[in-house]
Amino acid sequence: MSEHTELERDLRLLEATLRKLEIEYNMYFAGQLPKPPWDTRRRVESILRRYDRAYIQSYVDRFRLTTLQSRFAVFADLWDRGLRAREEGRPGPFYKPPREESPGEEQKRPPSGDHILLVATVADPSAEPDKVEAIYESLVTARREVGIEDPFPFHKFVQLVKGQITRLKHAGSQEVAFRVAVKEGKVTFTAKGLKTEVAPD
Repeated sequence: MSEHTELERDLRLLEATLRKLEIEYNMYFAGQLPKPPWDTRRRVESILRRYDRAYIQSYVDRFRLTTLQSRFAVFADLWDRGLRAREEGRPGPFYKPPREESPGEEQKRPPSGDHILLVATVADPSAEPDKVEAIYESLVTARREVGIEDPFPFHKFVQLVKGQITRLKHAGSQEVAFRVAVKEGKVTFTAKGLKTEVAPD
């Protein structure tokens, strides 16, 4: 019972600290913090290392920890790419086009080049939460690149993904390829069904 209580406490702490870390990184890239939040990041990594190879009997707790690990991995990659881009003096995943001084007179200039942020295949969202998280973070990044700051709730995104998979599976697809891209200054999010080829006898 004591181990389970300690794990519950650490999971709650991990969730809270990870949320704090996300906020602090967003503030840093927005110019509101003078340096990256290394101390908060080390606290998150310390908790994750503690349970990296530990056996967790409860499926619920194990799934909860795995989801947090995946979420941190996705964010950490995004943050590190943003830091490298800033050090190299080039636009990165947190780059925001400058706002026009007189909005309404001219449309905002789209980012310089069309590009694909991510392509990932998903067969079962419940069994592949890391892929769903990665697609979601890519979509958030793409929206940020074109100047869309309005939040897109994660639970609504999951419903969207499940709906697309259900629809395409009914059409005969075994899995679905999702693509997040920026084209002509707009975010494109597409889903394409993939069918498994069966070799003839």
